[in-house]
Amino acid sequence: MLNMVFLTNSWLTSFNQPGLCITMAMLLHYFLLAAFTWMCLESVHFYLALVKVFNVYVPKYILKCCIAGWGIPAIVITLVLIINKDFYGKGSLSESHPYSNFCWIQDNTVFYISVVAYFFLIFLMNAAMFITVLLQIHSVKTRTQKTSRFWKQ
Repeated sequence: MLNMVFLTNSWLTSFNQPGLCITMAMLLHYFLLAAFTWMCLESVHFYLALVKVFNVYVPKYILKCCIAGWGIPAIVITLVLIINKDFYGKGSLSESHPYSNFCWIQDNTVFYISVVAYFFLIFLMNAAMFITVLLQIHSVKTRTQKTSRFWKQ
């Protein structure tokens, strides 16, 4: 959906409908945050599958992942809309290309908080999970090597 909204954004912007532009910007923002959130959920799943291999049962795991994956971005979008719906709007990428209009977040502060900071938190979470998984794999490998040396002796 992120790709579809992105590809149709500039075409729909050409209709000069403020409500349509706000909707497209909101959908683009939502699906971008949803993609980031699902990336984070994949790293959590990676951690559970490779580190906490045994005795991990999370009741209604898929339902919880879906609520987090689709709900957290919805909360962010709802907060932005509650604060001011005019944060979303039409902007031109450059003056020399008048047909490069695009509906997106108009306020830099909102952009940095709701996109860049959100991505940065997801990135830190993914990096932490990745390092934890690497350390776990390394410790299993060293234990296996020690055991095989013991049996060889």
